This record gives sequence, C-alpha cells and structure tokens, in this order.
Amino acid sequence: MRNAKEAPRCGAQGTSDSAYYLPRLFEESLGAKFNLVQGYPGGPEIDLAVERGEIHCRAFTIEAFLSREPYHTWRKKGFVRNIIQTGKKRYSKLPETPTIWELMDKYKTPESSRRLASVMLASGALGRPMIGTPGIPPDRVKILRDAFDATMKDADFLADLDKRQFDLDPVPGVELEKIVKDALQQTPETIARMKKLLGG
Repeated sequence: MRNAKEAPRCGAQGTSDSAYYLPRLFEESLGAKFNLVQGYPGGPEIDLAVERGEIHCRAFTIEAFLSREPYHTWRKKGFVRNIIQTGKKRYSKLPETPTIWELMDKYKTPESSRRLASVMLASGALGRPMIGTPGIPPDRVKILRDAFDATMKDADFLADLDKRQFDLDPVPGVELEKIVKDALQQTPETIARMKKLLGG
C-alpha cells in the first residue's frame, strides 16, 4: 500500500470511528495510502460493501473479527486478509499479521509519529476496562486486580467463553495503568497532530 498506484478504498462511518482514524494513522506513521469512503451507517453496511467489492478494506477490532459472522465465513473461505495489528505484540490467533510497531521499526518511523501512534492506539489497548473511582486505597486496588486476574484463569469462565465463541485477551491492571499514564504525557506537537488527523 505504500507503493500502490491506486489507493485501496476503506469504508468508515465518519471521522470519529476506528475505521477512519486507523487508516489515517497508517498513512501518517507508515506512509501507506488509503482512499477513505465515509458515510456508512455502521459496521454491517461496511461489511456488505466489502462483500460487494465497493471497498477493499475496513479497520475494526480483533475481538469482533474472531467472534462473529460474517468473519467466521470470511476466514473459512479465505475471503479476507489481515494486514496490520495495532497491539504491541502479535495476537496468538493471527501470528502471520505484523503489528504497526514492527512495521514502524521496518520503515524507520520517526519518534514524533511513534508518539502519535501511542496516543491514538491507547483506547484500543485499553479495550473495555473496569474502572474504579479515584482514591481507592492501594490494598483494595490489589484485591480487585487479583480477583480479575483469577477470573481470567477460571476454568468455568473460560468454558463459558468457548461455548459463546468469544475471544479474550485480557490485559492486567498494572499494564492498563501504564498505558493511561503514557497516553496522558504527550507533547503539544503530538496533540496538534492528533487533532488534525481526527479532522479537528
């Protein structure tokens, strides 16, 4: 996509969803080219547009991709190809798909663009976190984190996930705290670039 004569068309709802800002981030950080087609009402309509050949790509979560239709069928038929993951490490069920961090190393992305990627991808790295109110005593935070970690290893809980065909990649509370702190410590230049990327 860096050298494409014609940029692939990617579907998005508007400028605030990941289907829009991830391709824009890939342009900024990797030199890729995309033609963003906006105005789809939602993900199902973007999926139909992909199946019809109106667009070539879309960006969304690995969890959704691995847990429901039409993606099960897409994978079985070899209809889809994953090109980039946004996590720090490759997801175990997509071992052949490189991460943006690997590609930024490969293409020698400057530090300013890496900082932009870090703040733009923070919300995805957080997933759907469980959050407490400010001022919880540290010993209680530890109890809550230990309970969460134990649940993520509980055999009955994991069996229920398998039955529902849900995919899970939990992130410990200590790591989530670091992601938030890193995202909040940004330079004015990074914030300005983020606003521009999001159309602000």
